[in-house]
Amino acid sequence: MNSQAEHLSEETSSQLDKSPEERKEFIRLARWIGYPRAAEILKHMGELLRYPPKPRMPGMLLAGETNNGKTTLVERFSRLHPAYDSTDGESIEHPVLIIRAPEEPDDGRFWNVLLNRLFAPYKLNDHVDKKRAQVIQIMRRIRVKMLVIDEIHNILVGTVSKQRQFLVTLKNLTNDLQIVIVLVGTQEAMNAISSDPQIVNRFPAVVLHRWQFDDNFRRLLASFERLLPLPEPSRLADEDTAKRIFHLSEGLIGETATLVTEAACRAVDQDLAKITVKTFDLVEWTRPSERRSVRAL
Repeated sequence: MNSQAEHLSEETSSQLDKSPEERKEFIRLARWIGYPRAAEILKHMGELLRYPPKPRMPGMLLAGETNNGKTTLVERFSRLHPAYDSTDGESIEHPVLIIRAPEEPDDGRFWNVLLNRLFAPYKLNDHVDKKRAQVIQIMRRIRVKMLVIDEIHNILVGTVSKQRQFLVTLKNLTNDLQIVIVLVGTQEAMNAISSDPQIVNRFPAVVLHRWQFDDNFRRLLASFERLLPLPEPSRLADEDTAKRIFHLSEGLIGETATLVTEAACRAVDQDLAKITVKTFDLVEWTRPSERRSVRAL
């Protein structure tokens, strides 16, 4: 690695001689960047995954604002615990299964989502009990230990009684299979979970807060910079640049990643050697709170 690329990872440095389009494609690749709070949550999920089966299994609600890294975090956990061939070679074992919650709290839709994820044939007009039995049979066969249900806040579109019935369905599923269920959603989902004392005890909340402007945030920016194939250091963690990024992203990690990614692409388009504070003026960007205000009109 030459001295000009010492600010980059070895893989990123190898991209410097590529074409602008290839560099932009590399910049936009999805990558995992670890940080302390994510490490804590991944550790906790690992402990849940190793929990021995018993009639009353623990669970978890991972709550946080939109675009603050919840889905990325659970997908990272899934990649750390991939499916593998069973010891007899006749099937696979799938320790962590991730699905997206149905668009409304409906048992039939829920079993459909699971059957689709399990690649299992079924008929839409099959009775709910038949679908449920099929799901349980397959999940036992492939030895699912943890079911992650993303976007659980979808259940908020239903009535309170439907929300409660759906949550009871989840409680019964974890009891029947003796597996861990992890719910993932916005902080509004905590309202639905807290409506039933038995449910809230089964799914205690772990909150992924938005970032503060501190050394952790600046270290995150430094980690991002190592993945941007630009020939000169952008010094994203320097105070002025970091403050601009924090202001525009409002402390949400998904927003931060998108903003930095697009700024790096604009730098490539303009044949700039690095990102500067002025580079962010080239990005068409609206702050998250301003987008919400426009949608509310």
